[in-house]
Amino acid sequence: VQLQASGGGLVQPGGSLRLSCLGSGSTAGVKIRSWYRQPPGARRDVVASITAGGMTVYADSVKGRFTISRDIRSNTFYLQMNSLKPEDTAVYTCSLANHLGQFWGSGTQVTVSS
Repeated sequence: VQLQASGGGLVQPGGSLRLSCLGSGSTAGVKIRSWYRQPPGARRDVVASITAGGMTVYADSVKGRFTISRDIRSNTFYLQMNSLKPEDTAVYTCSLANHLGQFWGSGTQVTVSS
């Protein structure tokens, strides 16, 4: 399984970005798709997840601002980020888990600064 994240960049506080994660390879039977982030000098934590059944879970710090979604036909899932804050600055990484294990994609940098 290969995952490629994209869509990061520099945005002003209050702005929006949409991250994409394109999967290829043995992505059948996905149980859960997630976005993680790692701020500078901090550990990587989960931001949002979506299960095979479509249930979503969010970190408290992003509830109401971020939305995770998926397009199964195109093997892509997304993270829509609105009302961005400087504390959202981090490297964002996508991940999925299926019967073969958990797989990680490349990271994409999100910087929120004026």
